[in-house]
Amino acid sequence: MHHRTIFESISRRLSTAFLTTLAASLLLAAPPAVESLDAQARAFAVADPDEHPNRATMPLESAVTTEHTVTVNGESIPYRATAGTLPVYSPEGEAVAAVFYVYYERSDVDDRTNRPLTFSFNGGPGSSSIWMHLGYTGPRQLNIDDEGNPIRPFGVRENPHSIIDVTDIVYVDPVNVGLSRMVEGADRSQFFGVNADVAYLASWIELFVNRQNRWTSPVFLKGESYGTTRVSGLSQRLQSAHKLFVNGVILVSPTSLGMTHTMPGSVRNLPHYAATAWYFGKLPPELQSRDLNEVLAEVEEFTIHEYAPALAYGGFLNGAERQEMARRIGEYAGISPTLVDNLNLQIPINHWRKELLRDERLTVGRLDSRYQGVDGDAGGISYDYDPAMSSWNHSFTPAMKTYLKDDLQYDTQVEYITIGGDVRPWDGSDNNTGEQLRRAMAANPFLKTMIQAGYYDGATDYFSAKLLMWGLDRSGQLSDRFRFPTYRSGHMMYLREEDLRTSNQDIREFIEWSIPADGVPALWGRRIPVAEEDDNG
Repeated sequence: MHHRTIFESISRRLSTAFLTTLAASLLLAAPPAVESLDAQARAFAVADPDEHPNRATMPLESAVTTEHTVTVNGESIPYRATAGTLPVYSPEGEAVAAVFYVYYERSDVDDRTNRPLTFSFNGGPGSSSIWMHLGYTGPRQLNIDDEGNPIRPFGVRENPHSIIDVTDIVYVDPVNVGLSRMVEGADRSQFFGVNADVAYLASWIELFVNRQNRWTSPVFLKGESYGTTRVSGLSQRLQSAHKLFVNGVILVSPTSLGMTHTMPGSVRNLPHYAATAWYFGKLPPELQSRDLNEVLAEVEEFTIHEYAPALAYGGFLNGAERQEMARRIGEYAGISPTLVDNLNLQIPINHWRKELLRDERLTVGRLDSRYQGVDGDAGGISYDYDPAMSSWNHSFTPAMKTYLKDDLQYDTQVEYITIGGDVRPWDGSDNNTGEQLRRAMAANPFLKTMIQAGYYDGATDYFSAKLLMWGLDRSGQLSDRFRFPTYRSGHMMYLREEDLRTSNQDIREFIEWSIPADGVPALWGRRIPVAEEDDNG
């Protein structure tokens, strides 16, 4: 009967084509202790899980600490890992959610006064922190090959490039993703929106800093994808509402941060198209023979100074100019100039993903265009699925579940939600997080920002990120506090071994650059010398 309950619950969500296989697998598997798999995802946070023996629950507060070592750049680093939960409190002081985190601290450091502390978030909204946790900066990384392709067994190994040598790290799962859950009956509007998300996480960070006594530590915020929206807002919220001033913000594959682009997306995408065409050998020989960085510099110049202005003429561009523009766009994008002309010089990105390798009956990925997919047919103007996301999902999830239980010894029956958490509807209104980051940098002369982006990222393309950086502060007063390294990889550019090493080193150097020397005052502009008093006065 218990199996039947599970079967009926799942069958409502799965196509009938999979039911026979699923039924067989359920008969072989031991039943979970909770009513259904859906119930695991719907678990709520409670003060005492023992009071709810028949429900999947997360404790409002918990902590399991284990000791480990990792070799980073040839040095053996001892560290302490704490997996646990801390509550989110409403303005009235009521616990409304439990936020799950994994906190890594170097254990051979006695004085943490000057030891950096980095908070790490991924995106979605609705995604856990798993990606940068097991893929990028943590002391353990997913078992993958040098190009970032998952290999069996799906698990973790030491990360020789982790930044644990220079900073303690906290990986945070927002409410209803990972193992974080809200209290039953809590008002959803206090979690699931651009500004609500920033507000409760800022309060949670203050609580964490209080509990760990880290107020004097240099603080860094690291976000990927929608996580860049999150940490940009947090940079200002922490300073204004909590008086916690941040030293650095790291934006990995950033969103638009609520800013309006003046250039259409189909135009901004051209450098990404060119990078992917170069990768697959689809450029004309003269371009294909050159280094990628040299090609992209040319395409960026063309995009800004020729492509975008040409589109301003619309249908009034004369015939010869239109044909020349179609030829050059087509060459850079790796597709037919005739198709470009038929599309009125603007190539929708989904159409391009289907078109680039159409002659091979393949598509290219959204999050990483180096990944290739196979659609049901080679016709049409849009692709069926993202092969990059499919590859990552089937390897990260089992790795994290095994790692939490076996290595970190955090054992729970609650489902770890990698991505797709119950965060909808999401209030995306009043998103001005880019402006909030600018204000935070203006108010805090020590705050610096680094943007990291991959050439093969088609979800948040690198050229749009560059335009974002240029437009974030039009006064030019903050320009010397930005860094913008780029990589030959995709949305999660750190999955490629060479870029994993380089991007972590870029973070190390950014952290060092962002921490002022002792005794340096936080001042804008010129420091006016104080006139010496006249002893005879």
